[in-house]
Amino acid sequence: MAVDPVCGMYVDEATSTLKAVVGGRTYYFCSTTCMETFLEPEQERMRLRFLVLVSFALGIPAFVLSLAMELRWTPDPWMVPLTFVVFLLTTPVQFGPGMRFYRGTLDAIRNRSANMDVLIAMGTTAAWGYSTAVLVALVLGVNVDPSTYYDTGAIIIALILLGKYFEELAKGRASEALRKLMDLQPRTAKVLRDGREEEVPVELVQEGDIVVVRPGERIPVDGVIAEGFASIDESMITGESIPVDKAAGDPVIGATINRSGLLKVRATKVGKDTTLSQIIQLVEDAQVSRAPIQRIADRVAAVFVPAVIAAATIAALYWYALGFAAWRATLQAYGLDGPLTSALFVFVAVIIIACPCALGIATPTAIMVGTGKGAELGILIKGGEYLEKAERLTTIVFDKTGTLTKGQPSVTDVVPIAGTPPERVLELAASAEKGSEHPLGQAIVRRATEAGLRVRDAADFEAIPGQGIRATVDRASVLLGNRRLLRDAGIPLDAAEPVLERLEREGKTAMLVAVEGRLAGVVAVADTLKDHSAAAVPALKRMGLKVVMLTGDNPRTAGAIARALGIDEVLAEVLPGQKAEKVRELQARGEVVAMVGDGINDAPALAQADVGIALGSGTDVAMEAGGVVLLKDDLRDVVAAIELSKRTVRKIKTNLFWAFAYNTALIPVAAGVLVAFGVLLDPILAGAAMGFSSVSVVTNSLTLKKFRPRL
Repeated sequence: MAVDPVCGMYVDEATSTLKAVVGGRTYYFCSTTCMETFLEPEQERMRLRFLVLVSFALGIPAFVLSLAMELRWTPDPWMVPLTFVVFLLTTPVQFGPGMRFYRGTLDAIRNRSANMDVLIAMGTTAAWGYSTAVLVALVLGVNVDPSTYYDTGAIIIALILLGKYFEELAKGRASEALRKLMDLQPRTAKVLRDGREEEVPVELVQEGDIVVVRPGERIPVDGVIAEGFASIDESMITGESIPVDKAAGDPVIGATINRSGLLKVRATKVGKDTTLSQIIQLVEDAQVSRAPIQRIADRVAAVFVPAVIAAATIAALYWYALGFAAWRATLQAYGLDGPLTSALFVFVAVIIIACPCALGIATPTAIMVGTGKGAELGILIKGGEYLEKAERLTTIVFDKTGTLTKGQPSVTDVVPIAGTPPERVLELAASAEKGSEHPLGQAIVRRATEAGLRVRDAADFEAIPGQGIRATVDRASVLLGNRRLLRDAGIPLDAAEPVLERLEREGKTAMLVAVEGRLAGVVAVADTLKDHSAAAVPALKRMGLKVVMLTGDNPRTAGAIARALGIDEVLAEVLPGQKAEKVRELQARGEVVAMVGDGINDAPALAQADVGIALGSGTDVAMEAGGVVLLKDDLRDVVAAIELSKRTVRKIKTNLFWAFAYNTALIPVAAGVLVAFGVLLDPILAGAAMGFSSVSVVTNSLTLKKFRPRL
């Protein structure tokens, strides 16, 4: 049996005709819809990769030949044959890979707008059309300037397609989040039927079935415990790092982990109704509903394209109606022998000079250098979309457990009572818990071992559900647990109450230790702050960002963590679906939101946020759902990522300025403003403008390599 990579259902490999081989792996699908959902993005990436390879394979030789001819490195008799070779190399690029820009232009015209596609199609077509006219004139023996612009159009198309290919690669990672979530769902369940335990595919479990779950296994469906007692790790759903003790009658959630104890669970929700399925749906909805980014270059093009067309049209009308008669001698020196010829020449010249070749590298070079620098610093940024959004952030939302805190219980306090030494209290507690599978007990044992204390083997160990444990250490009876355990044993707690109240206000789990019927002390366990949390939060606030903590934990514990970090706003007891909803509420108020998290339960919110920032120490699902991944698990890198994004976007804006500046400055020359000085449009000027703008863009982008985070 294989598993459908889209919906997670079982498929018979032997009989299935719906299968595909992608990247050397064979995938099986339960329906045509699943196959199309899976293959369409993959096919688009493969198609783009092919177009990029073709464009560069033809464009680079064309560029080298054009450069050799422009610098007169080739004999004059070779000029026409070599120009024809360049024509043969670049025409397939112009009308093959470049066809997508023509389709984009038609869409823009239908929508009465102008974007990058219009500018690219207009400029490259003008360059190709003008160059073809020059080639025809050369073949016919007409005396014209032999300079052409074939290579300019081909290289622009190649570079912009390369940028689009990188974007598609980043988008492909989004679907991985859903697949990894589906992988968390157990594939089979052990169901009691007719008194026998039968293993069946989880899809066949029905409401009311009794499911057997052993220690270490994931609970296959949502349900209610019918029999047994266990410690359940619900961190993937609630974000609470400390497992929850559950007994008969308590609800359990599918895909959570049974840490100890044999359970029999009555299924109450199966299939698409389970909590995990709802999380998957939330992630999918958030990714689909994310608004497409409006590129900076598109915003520039929306103004620039109409202005260029207007300038070219006005110049052409002038030279057709008035200019030729006034400047006949100068124009004829350029081979222009009539009003119509002059008007067309000027119109095309303005369009060509207005389309800077550096436009194709203005954004990709800054993004490549910026993301490369981020990778050096342990910050993986999945695409330019996240860079631009990170630059505009107004609010940072942090998950608590595993993000601001370490995500595992640690001993924080050992408080002796009645003169018992603290080392003795910890030693007794650790010895009693030595054989326990409970995470709180393991935390106590770990702390005692680190302190060099002797942790003995306990005898007569007994776990008391919902209260604690009883054991014998060095022939002394030891109790470790909550108030109810000691009260049932008749041990007075008056001396411990002030300590318990203080620890509980701080959000800690306090456990009482008694020896031979006498209270000896209190051991407190809590999820502790990560080393750099306290540095990251104030730095973000100094940047003018609002910092919010979002957690499924209780308000008391969440409030204690927030006070320690200086976080002003806390949203506690928030379930996974509500986390995404809280992010949406912030966005509805006009906030640009980053969500920082590490867990499966954070995935919907990471996908919903404008920028999802996942910790590298977290789950694969969180890393796939996030647009930025912090490899070093250091929250100071959240600050560095935002600083790097702001710096990179500034570079992109500067690059766009240089990409347009030189060429825009020559538009008046192309329009004939300097014809009185005998200058119309010298191809050398156009080439110099393109060269200077490209060098400026690359040099400006490379300065990002000097970026150093302030923290």
